[in-house]
Amino acid sequence: MKYQRSSALFKEAQRYIPGGVNSPVRAFKAVGGTPVFVKEAKGAYLYDEDGNTLIDYISSWGPLILGHAYEPVIEAVIDKARKGTSFGMPTEIETELAKLAISMVPNIDKIRFVNSGTEACMSAIRLARGFTGKDKIIKFAGCYHGHADAFLIQAGSGAVTFGSPNSPGVTQGTAKDTLLATYNDLDSVDALLKANKGDIAAVIIEPVAGNMGCIIPEDSFIHGLRELCTRENILLIFDEVMTGFRLGAGGAQEVLGVNADLVTFGKVIGGGLPVGAFAGRKEIMDHLAPDGPVYQAGTLSGNPLAMSAGLTMLTALNDQPAVFQSLDKKTQYLHKGLKKVLTDHGIPHQINRFGSMISVHFTKDPVIDFESATKGNNETFKKYFHGMLNRGIYLPPSAFESYFLNDALSYADIDKTIEALQSIAPELK
Repeated sequence: MKYQRSSALFKEAQRYIPGGVNSPVRAFKAVGGTPVFVKEAKGAYLYDEDGNTLIDYISSWGPLILGHAYEPVIEAVIDKARKGTSFGMPTEIETELAKLAISMVPNIDKIRFVNSGTEACMSAIRLARGFTGKDKIIKFAGCYHGHADAFLIQAGSGAVTFGSPNSPGVTQGTAKDTLLATYNDLDSVDALLKANKGDIAAVIIEPVAGNMGCIIPEDSFIHGLRELCTRENILLIFDEVMTGFRLGAGGAQEVLGVNADLVTFGKVIGGGLPVGAFAGRKEIMDHLAPDGPVYQAGTLSGNPLAMSAGLTMLTALNDQPAVFQSLDKKTQYLHKGLKKVLTDHGIPHQINRFGSMISVHFTKDPVIDFESATKGNNETFKKYFHGMLNRGIYLPPSAFESYFLNDALSYADIDKTIEALQSIAPELK
């Protein structure tokens, strides 16, 4: 496939936009080459500026469960836009979406809408600190909760030391309040709790990780984490920006059978438009302004376009529960096909899958946390990514990102994907 126009557009973008992109993973730094510039999309397909058609496996990083340009969402947004795009005042549709989300998700009584997943996670942490009166939080290496200062922390020198900033602009003062644990390792959490007794406000986690590839929580780990937080009077925050309304109508809480104290949302709850939300039990959420002392605000929060898209998407998912089974079956089919090709060609690999999230890791060892994810062969991944792209398959341009399937994908599309891998497999050895 040719990408002359994408290349020209990227060069022009670099003159005016840092790195030529508005989110770093789009720059193809991890895989090399020129980013693909999209012109339009429909269903399971992307149509780029060079006239190529690509089968899409990122679904705008998760929200497009029913495919691109899903007609009911498009119609709802157009209808709402004709009546005004933003008011900075309350609208009825905010309450309608809130009621629907609360009815679908276990263990939440109230929800506050914001404008991004980053904002949702940042606000949830502030609320947890305000509610508990404690300052420190625990996060897990490899989990991404947006680019707020408190989350851009790398590991310290040992299991019970605080971390240090991994981005200029994040202060040491901020870093000292973020403690890093190891995903799927309950002992690492317990060690931090013992070393910081009485100081920890919350533990935040991607219940099914999607930012180091798809990483599945061990049952004993995720249930044990709930027990530890209950024992130590610490709030458990599930970052369901990716998993909320994707793994099931009630998200990861429902599928895993674990209740969190606060839950953050994004992606799906906006039906493809920029939006986020955080939710929890009444006694926690009532600490938010204007009812309580914890301040959070946003002029465009709950804007009618995002609310109409989200309400239409969640209504469709709530009315069509079979979509989750359909997605699961398609993802299983993809998993089986990819695994057979890689196994037949003797290529070391691990495939992690949970619901409609899946990732391929080029390593012989199980991938259960960030450290094991980093052991994948990145040179093989680069060949894999570009080989698939040249055959019309668009995968995440990073070995550390989950694929997100959408239900517009047909089995013929998946067969074409498996055939593409078959054709490039000899190059991956």
